[in-house]
Amino acid sequence: MDFLQRLARFLDRPLFPWKKLIVGFSLAQYLFEGFLSLRQYQVLKQTRPPKVLSNEVSQEVFDKSQAYGRAKAQFGFVAGLYGQIQNTAFIYFDILPKLWDFTGSWLLRLAPARFTGEISHSIVFVLTFIVIQQFISLPTSIYQTFVLEEKFGFNKQTPKIFVTDMLKGQMLAFTLTPPILAGFLTIIQKTGHQFFYYLWLFGAGLQVFMITIYPITILPLFNKLSPLEPGELKDGVEALAKRLNFPLHELHVIDGSKRSAHSNAYFFGLPWKKHIVIYDTLIEKSDTQEIVAVLAHELGHWSRGHTTKLFGISQAHFFYIFSLFSVFINNHSLYQSFGFHNEFPIIIGFILFSDALAPMDTVIKLLMNILSRKYEFEADDFAQGLGYQAELARSLIKLQIQNLSTMDADWMYASYHFSHPILSERLGALGWKSSGPVAPAAAKDEKTAQASGREL
Repeated sequence: MDFLQRLARFLDRPLFPWKKLIVGFSLAQYLFEGFLSLRQYQVLKQTRPPKVLSNEVSQEVFDKSQAYGRAKAQFGFVAGLYGQIQNTAFIYFDILPKLWDFTGSWLLRLAPARFTGEISHSIVFVLTFIVIQQFISLPTSIYQTFVLEEKFGFNKQTPKIFVTDMLKGQMLAFTLTPPILAGFLTIIQKTGHQFFYYLWLFGAGLQVFMITIYPITILPLFNKLSPLEPGELKDGVEALAKRLNFPLHELHVIDGSKRSAHSNAYFFGLPWKKHIVIYDTLIEKSDTQEIVAVLAHELGHWSRGHTTKLFGISQAHFFYIFSLFSVFINNHSLYQSFGFHNEFPIIIGFILFSDALAPMDTVIKLLMNILSRKYEFEADDFAQGLGYQAELARSLIKLQIQNLSTMDADWMYASYHFSHPILSERLGALGWKSSGPVAPAAAKDEKTAQASGREL
């Protein structure tokens, strides 16, 4: 505590150039990530697949994957520049204090007196900010969905679904933000200098609560979950879960094809009550044993304790963030650098603190990606130990082809951005020996099609 208080006093100095520092951090990060993207773009211009994939992937598929990667990179350059301009403009034109004053004036005119305090004001400010950000991000979202993804055959959304999803997202924000933000601010106001302990407990409880309500109230708003129909696939997954003592509660098929042709599988839930979700696109394009192999990999994360470890790491990260926030919460020089001279709202302090923390977040992101890639290798090894080496390798190759994922990557770019090892690294770790091109699964029989909840 003494250290945090001394650090707080040291950082709260008149004329400390917070605005220049934060803009400088933001620009440096943008330039660094742009440099990495340029390195990756050179890899995406290669005309031949990596040697380990030369017998697995046709030249046509590789060319299309490279073209998709370049298109995403080009979009990333433009979207990144757009975001950087937006962020810099918000800072230099003092949008935050102007928006805070505007929402405060609006609240005073229209709301009863008891709803004009800092908590109510902060809620209105944040909700207004969310709406503004939604509209600002619309051009890039529309282009990514209806131009980029459409061009390569992945987009399945209609304009109606796109708009409906956006409105549902706003509805969720307007439903969840007020109580969460009110709890956040009340804890800080009521618990004094020790607030970060209580805030950390609040965050942990909130995480568990969201995990509990997600499959019941949030996921059904966007996707339809159907029970996996009886058959070979269901028998195989249930046998795998029983073999591992995995607390499987329900097996679902999700209508991922409603929005995208990409495919995946995952699990979620509380420690004693897990749900497995399989994309209908994965069922359509993969053989039964390949899907079971993918799930063996996913359950490897559970068996090796990766999910528990990551939850623990996230709690440590939250504690680190909240304890550091105690250093900045009363930093008047930070507020004043951004145009707040008379009021020092907690939520504004947290936003500015988050910007100041960006360099450390970059380092943490790098370390978390390193750990995540390690866990992916361990999960692959787990599936291999269960006897799914060939099936997992084939499924990884098929997923790579179906999703047109990057076949190769610059090592610096991959280290910074990728949470999963690239395919060639995973195949090498599995000891995969090529036996010729891996073709997409043929058309399914009627039972398999029914299992996915789709018509033939």
